[in-house]
Amino acid sequence: MINSKSITRLALVLGAVIAVLGAIATVGVFAANETADAAAAAGSGLTIGLKSIAAGVAIGLAAGGGGIGMGIIGGRASEGIARQPEAEGKIRTNFMLGLVFIETAIIYALLVVILIIFVL
Repeated sequence: MINSKSITRLALVLGAVIAVLGAIATVGVFAANETADAAAAAGSGLTIGLKSIAAGVAIGLAAGGGGIGMGIIGGRASEGIARQPEAEGKIRTNFMLGLVFIETAIIYALLVVILIIFVL
């Protein structure tokens, strides 16, 4: 059954994964900038390409992880409601709260990707 501890644990894990992916993508962009500076004759095409790869990997993994998390929570909520129909209200509330936490983590990943593309 889904409880607040499992929702919190899942949200923390997804947040940590997104933070690590953002850090990896940022390191990749800095490495791309150094490589681009070293190869000034090649122009800025290398930097743009590596930023695109970093952004794609970061948002892809965040969206994939979020989708998996949402699927797990949805399945467990359905099982919980099937086992205890009288607790449907509480289960549905925890289910929605978990979805909000996961979606928030995905939006943070999107913000990191936007920063990678336009700021770095």
